[in-house]
Formats: sequence, structure tokens, C-alpha cells
Amino acid sequence: MADFGHLFRSAAEHVADYRTSLSDRPVGVPIDQAALAEAFSGPLPSASRPPEQVLADLVAAAEPGLVASAGPRYFGFVVGGALPAATAADIVAAGWDQLATNAVTSPAAIAAEAAAGAWLKELLGIPASASVGFVTGAQAANTAGLAAARHQVLADAGWDVERRGLLGAPPIRVIAGQERHGTIDRSLRLLGLGTDVVHPVSAGPNGAIDLGSLREALRAGTPGPTIVCLQAGNVNTGACDQLREACELIQLHGGWAHVDGAFGLWAAASPATRHLVDGLELADSWACDGHKWLNLPYDSAFAFCARPDVHAAAMSYSAAYLVGSGGAPAGAGFTAESSRRARGFAVWAGLRELGSDGVAALVDRCCELARRFAAGLTMAGFEVANEVVLNQVLVGFGDDASTDRVVAAVQADGTCWVGGTTWRGRRLMRISVSNATTTEADVDRSIAAITRLAGQQRPGRPQPRRDPRPLS
Repeated sequence: MADFGHLFRSAAEHVADYRTSLSDRPVGVPIDQAALAEAFSGPLPSASRPPEQVLADLVAAAEPGLVASAGPRYFGFVVGGALPAATAADIVAAGWDQLATNAVTSPAAIAAEAAAGAWLKELLGIPASASVGFVTGAQAANTAGLAAARHQVLADAGWDVERRGLLGAPPIRVIAGQERHGTIDRSLRLLGLGTDVVHPVSAGPNGAIDLGSLREALRAGTPGPTIVCLQAGNVNTGACDQLREACELIQLHGGWAHVDGAFGLWAAASPATRHLVDGLELADSWACDGHKWLNLPYDSAFAFCARPDVHAAAMSYSAAYLVGSGGAPAGAGFTAESSRRARGFAVWAGLRELGSDGVAALVDRCCELARRFAAGLTMAGFEVANEVVLNQVLVGFGDDASTDRVVAAVQADGTCWVGGTTWRGRRLMRISVSNATTTEADVDRSIAAITRLAGQQRPGRPQPRRDPRPLS
């Protein structure tokens, strides 16, 4: 048997050195995509190579194209870092190489999911009786939740969609806010419903669904199978729908309420923000990410369903060869994957590292830092375009072209990384504070860089050049 000790220790040491360097690295790097592709390409070797050499080659090829997205000054795409214990658990999980299909293929993996799932439901205020599927991201979680919704609303109409499909099925009406995330539409496409079924409902000033418009939409049209997609955490503004009122309306009309809470559902974990998602327990299904605000490694998310039997009916399967299938659903029974890696170990470790108080403190700190961003950029003379209710900040720098120039300059500078977005017809800088290691000093340093670079983008001023040396 080969001795992998030196190889695995080398890999772990590289990970440790990289993570230690994140606070000093430029966050964004100018990438020579052609050179990067060349480093990875070339003919496949005919002869095998020592694993140590392969690891060294991989590190050398990848290093120029790595983005410090796990670091404290990355404010794009609602990306968190990865907690130390969760990262270590993921390293160990890779070494264990468990197949998390069911309790036969890996009893430990399924037990970790069961324990972590119970903790997640407690933190988020989701009924303890709900099922949990450990999936890859909010896209997979939304798809699982909407698959369960499709199953139940058609079953209520006397149609078995798993057996008969959608041809000839009663039409399903999907009601969703105009500010819904694009993964809702893609889930509807993947489920064979298409996007034409969507009845869009107007949103209020900060992006939350308008209850009056929702009430009118539920009353309009022919009664029949109805799914309503709600939102906790607008991807631009952080706004949350009024879940209690919305769910009560949906229940009156016999519909299914699905909540896309990719990051905003974590508001429930803090007493300071829990009111923003009041009533979430009344929904029928929920989608939530772990690799965003909970700061777990990629890929980690959760599909919850108030009806475990419906969840399993929509997602599970059994086979004669598949020992362990056909019993009480768990693991793959709540997801669209049979060959699943054991991502529950990292979830368990991250939650155990933080504890409930630590999760609440993480949510509170990110919200406080987002408000610090807004206040600092307002004082610098820039426009904050949204009400900052959670961890999202939208900033304008005059016209659309000026804003895009500032965003590009900030990305090239390397002090921090922010994204651009279009909201309500305007181009804006989008700042998401989601990393557990971000400090007030990181925010202040980023505000100073944004202010400096915005000043350099005035007409007639030269474009900034990024100092290639690491930040001190």
C-alpha cells in the first residue's frame, strides 16, 4: 500500500498557507486567460506521474487564476468564506471518500446530515418535522422545493405527475414577484413547467412583493393548482417578503408557498433580524444556502419541505440493486443526486464551531458592516440606492457609465472586490457583506479605495493602475 501521508500533508499545508495569506492578497487579479489555459492544457501524458508532482503542477497552474473570494474583502455575489472547522471537515471528508446515498453506503454521512438538519431547522425556525435535503446550491434547493410543490398541487387535482408526466395535466399557475431570483425561472424550466406559467407580481420600493398585488393575483384567473414563490433576501437589496401575511393568503386559496431564502433566511437566526422573516414557518417549502452567509465550503445548500412524504415522492427512487433504498427516506431520497459526496460533515462542523450564538453574531456583524459601508459611502458623497435591511448595499456614482467605470476600477485595483448590477433600470455597484472574517478595518479600507478610485474616474482622469505587489 502506498504511503499517502506526505502527499496529503503537503496538500493540507498548501491550503493552510493559502488561507493564512488571504488578508494580504489582492482580492482580484488581472488574469491572462490564454496563459492560464495554456498552463492547464497540453496533451494528456501517456505515462503516469508521481502524485506529488501532479499536486505541484496543479498548484503552479492554478495559482495565477485564484480569486481571494474566501477572504475578508470580497463583497461580490453573496459569497461567504469557509469556516476553519468546516474547511477541515471538508478536507477530512474528501479523504474519507464516502458515498452519501443512504445509511448503507455511509452510516456516518447520513447521521451527520440528520443531526445538522435538526440544528438548521432549529436555527431557522422551520418546523422540526420538515425534511431536509443536502444539495449543491440554491438552484438545486429551489428545484427540489418546486418539484414537491408540483407533485402536491397536481395530486390535489387528482393527477399523479410522477407516473403520468405533464402531458394532459391540469395547468399549474405559478405566482412570483417581479424581483424573484433567476434560479426560480430555471427551476420551472427544468421541471417542464416553463416560464410562461409565471404570473409576475409587482414589488415595493425595496424589492419585496406587494401584498395587494399578490392578493389580486390569487383571486384572478381560474381556480386550480397554484404555486407561489416568495423571497427572503432580495439578491440586490436584501429585502424580505412579508411571509406571514403572504402565506396566510396562499393558504386561503389552497396554494403551495415556496420560500427562496438563499441567504436571507438566515435572518431568522438572529433576534435582531428575525422579524424580517416572521411567519416563515407557515410556508410549505424553503431553499437556503450554506456556502453563502453560513460560511460553509462550496457546494452546500438545503432543501426543506414541510411534507417529507411529498418531498420524497417528488425526488426519490428505488432499485432492486440499491441496498438501503425503499425505506424511510434520507440522504439521496430528498435530492436529485444518488452519487453524493458527504457534504453534511462540513455542515455539522461549521454549526458546531459557531453554535447558535455564533450564527446570530455572524448575521448581526455582517448587517452592521453593511450599514457601515452605506454610511461611509454616503458621507463620501455617493448615493446609496436601497434601504439596507440585511447585508446588501447598492451604490450609484452618477450615470450608468460612471458607475460601471468605478466598479471596473475597483475590481482591477485589488483592495476589495465588488460587483455591478442593474436594479430598477439603473447600473449600480452591489456590495454583499457575507464573510465571517470581515472587520470594520476591512470595510473602512474598502471605502477609502472606492472613494479614491471613484475620484480617478472623472472625465479626463487616467485609469488607475493596480500595484501588483501584495497589499500590506
